[in-house]
Amino acid sequence: MNKAFRLAAWVVVIHLLVTLVHGAAHTELAIELSFWMNIYVYVVILAGPLVALGLIWRGIGRPGYALLFLTMAGSFLFGAYHHFVLESPDHVAHVPAGAWGTTFAGSAVALALVEAAGCAVAIWRWWKLPGASPTETT
Repeated sequence: MNKAFRLAAWVVVIHLLVTLVHGAAHTELAIELSFWMNIYVYVVILAGPLVALGLIWRGIGRPGYALLFLTMAGSFLFGAYHHFVLESPDHVAHVPAGAWGTTFAGSAVALALVEAAGCAVAIWRWWKLPGASPTETT
């Protein structure tokens, strides 16, 4: 296992753990998502990074890092919009005070940071892999 894979794995695992904590806060605070939002969460936010990591682990690096970038960017945009822009019960300013409200807000910020880091790792590794540069010759 090389350092690049371990870094991607750490990002994906931390993202998964923070997502699970955030989901628990959603449940405890009774902040429900629509059907399509739940589908997006399960496919893009939960499964996507795990599939990307599986591709990277299997040596399918360029598609794996591309998928990691797309899922982390999609997760970041989804979370940033719903937690910090859109006025709704999912906005961090609208959660009730208390332990679960703090958990919700803190995990929303942590998700944004981890997802931004995931995007950076994916871009960095994708660009470093052979065939990334259009001027590269073999």
